[in-house]
Amino acid sequence: MLHGFFTTGTVAWLRSGHAARLVERGHRVIMPDMRGHGDSPKSRDPADYPPDVLTDDALALVEHLGLTDYDLGGYSLGARTIIRMLVRGATPRRAAVGGAGFEQLLEASGRGTGFRHVLENLGQHEWGSQDWLLEGFLRKVKGDPAALLLVLETPVDTSREQLAAITVPTLAISGSEDEPEAGRELAATLRRATFVEVPGNHISASSTPELGEAIATWFD
Repeated sequence: MLHGFFTTGTVAWLRSGHAARLVERGHRVIMPDMRGHGDSPKSRDPADYPPDVLTDDALALVEHLGLTDYDLGGYSLGARTIIRMLVRGATPRRAAVGGAGFEQLLEASGRGTGFRHVLENLGQHEWGSQDWLLEGFLRKVKGDPAALLLVLETPVDTSREQLAAITVPTLAISGSEDEPEAGRELAATLRRATFVEVPGNHISASSTPELGEAIATWFD
């Protein structure tokens, strides 16, 4: 299970209750902190953030653990990383991607302008604004702004043809206030995909019981 940008495996999957729901159904849940996040290294050296490095890391973890019968689930940045894993040959039994968007996959380079604005203007956001709340969350999870800015430089574009070539059964999930049409387009482009809409925007949908239940049901 791969978390989104800014957050950690613990926050995304444990505190939300999603991991517990999967464990109750007999799954073992692996929740790595991606490079630049949580308990993983937060190097400030640009050389440690080559293109598609998060995918490199995730594929290496699958190989290191010797996983053969496994599923992949992720949200936002984690979901887009899973799509890249599938493009590059990962063969899970099933995949679930929440908040992956669609244009964000096709034109991944240079995205994340909202997060970049937060990271580059710490201490200057209007009290109570979304940017102020994100800065507060960043401090809560002890995120490193310099490392996270470098993470933003790593995504690479994925073509429609590459998406259409994915054969792994995939669940695409979007919040009702988070461009659900993008999730529908992703599901329509993938060869074997189902679309589910859950309540919330891009941030709030990630922790809804409906999202956890949709993933758990898909993996059953």
